[in-house]
Amino acid sequence: MSHITNVLVLCTGNSARSILGEAIVNRLGQGRFRGFSAGSAPKGQVHPGALRLLARHGYPTDDLRSKSWDEFADGKGPSMDIVITVCDNAGGEVCPVWTGTPIKAHWGLPDPAAVTGDDATVDAAFEATHDALTRRIAKLVELPIHNREVPAMAVRQRLQDIHDQMSEQENADMEHRA
Repeated sequence: MSHITNVLVLCTGNSARSILGEAIVNRLGQGRFRGFSAGSAPKGQVHPGALRLLARHGYPTDDLRSKSWDEFADGKGPSMDIVITVCDNAGGEVCPVWTGTPIKAHWGLPDPAAVTGDDATVDAAFEATHDALTRRIAKLVELPIHNREVPAMAVRQRLQDIHDQMSEQENADMEHRA
């Protein structure tokens, strides 16, 4: 039996980006990766924009909830292999700090929950975040996580490279559209 890689996606409120990350990991991980999400100051509910997006894309949502990272940090929850923070430093958010031995990476993305306007405007922001996370997680699930010949630091660097490369491409795409 092969090891399932547990991936915890962290953010501050655990209502939008990290929830999307959890759902995407569970879909793209195809039983090899299991996604979880949490926040350092959870909102207590999943953002309606996240729920609309997940419904549009056919993701199951019954088990998704906004929760504290304490559920995973106290040793009672599943052990995490990878922890990814998705807070956007440029937005002035405080990102959770994770201790322990998981491989850690930071994929700062703008918060779609901070977007105001009509449903179409909010939905567009959630779609952009979903697309950005999907591109990154698709690369994540291709990594040789359990190849003992690949050191954890190399995997960590590759996770950061994935984000950096995707960010450069996304920025170039935005400039091209402008």
